[in-house]
Amino acid sequence: MTTTMRVLVYGGTGSQSNGIVWNLLERGHQPFVLTRTPEKAEAMRQAGATIVPGDMGDAETLRAASQGMDGVALQIPFFLRNPADAMAYGRNAVAAAKEAGVKIIAWNTSGPTPPARSGNPAVDVRIDLAEELQRSGVPHIIIEPTGYMENFLGPWTAPAVVAEDVLPYPNPAETRVGWIASADVAKFIVAALERPQLANRTFQVSGQENLNGSDLAERFSTALGRPISYYAMEPEEFGAVLDKVFGPGAGEAAAQEYRKARTNPNPPTMYFDMEPVLAQLPIQMTSLTEWVRQHRAAFSR
Repeated sequence: MTTTMRVLVYGGTGSQSNGIVWNLLERGHQPFVLTRTPEKAEAMRQAGATIVPGDMGDAETLRAASQGMDGVALQIPFFLRNPADAMAYGRNAVAAAKEAGVKIIAWNTSGPTPPARSGNPAVDVRIDLAEELQRSGVPHIIIEPTGYMENFLGPWTAPAVVAEDVLPYPNPAETRVGWIASADVAKFIVAALERPQLANRTFQVSGQENLNGSDLAERFSTALGRPISYYAMEPEEFGAVLDKVFGPGAGEAAAQEYRKARTNPNPPTMYFDMEPVLAQLPIQMTSLTEWVRQHRAAFSR
């Protein structure tokens, strides 16, 4: 039987980390949810989570919140007005965990770590924070996912599926990705927190299917019961949608990464054999067809 843990969850009301909170509760642990929007965490509070109002930019708040924690589920926001803040947030969290004597940090990088710094702080933080964790001496496990299925719920994709039976995404049609559900990444984070004996390792995770554009269209068509076609958006189109949603300038960093990906002679691996990972972090994974069926309402007229 797993020992009950007290776990500080960063960004627990966000789309990537809320699954961690619910999974911790399901498994009998005590999550402490640090969030700038405590009003969004009411359901979690009623389910048994402790809500900690706070901002990752406030080092003192993080030090206080980390006291008495067995583990930390770390997540750095990607869309920041000042992307350079990402590393400051990470340093604050790691320093607070070290001071508190936290037994294990499980960090979701939110995407592949590049082989070298690119000049984009939102992406380079994955290299910088990994080095910070190593220097800190705090036991940690890094979960490095490929691409989230939840990206298809974004305003760059879902509305077109609903209105036009078209699946737009800024990858060329031939690009293959092992898309993974954010709920599965959350399960991997909790499984890592429960296994501190795996400390100081990185697990690269993806879905169990390696899908190109036509494969995506086929999976969506099967799940929704109507023909869906794939459309390869230009990175600039994608960035323009992000600007509308998150404010002017928000889309440039993402568009820049997709532009680079199209000319990169050594693109990051976006699919992994998951059997070795599942042998050490055993969870039940979700196929894309299953995921689309779970979110049918978002893609239906």
